[in-house]
Amino acid sequence: QVQLVESGGGLVQPGGSLRLSCAASGFSFVNYAMSWYRQAPGKERELVAVITSAGGSISYTDSVKGRFTISRDNAKNFVYLQMTSLKPEDTAVYYCNTHWGSKNFWGQGTQVTVSS
Repeated sequence: QVQLVESGGGLVQPGGSLRLSCAASGFSFVNYAMSWYRQAPGKERELVAVITSAGGSISYTDSVKGRFTISRDNAKNFVYLQMTSLKPEDTAVYYCNTHWGSKNFWGQGTQVTVSS
């Protein structure tokens, strides 16, 4: 079955950096786009970044452009989110996602807290 396991979250001061990782298994990773979402307390889950199957196309939500970088390693079945210049408003649970057709698959999430 599809499994997505996120790691790398934690507590970081404003201006700091974190690198999130998502290990994927149970499907043909190389053939599917991968995304990172986040959900802050009391807010809806929002799309943060998307990378296509071969990594040829990448997009970001406006609030993270220039600070976050999504990448993937198709040999290892990993997708990453490098986050720099973190702000308190980046505090959220971050989720790895893939989908095909009407089916969405999620990891358990990893907490990122940006606070001094």
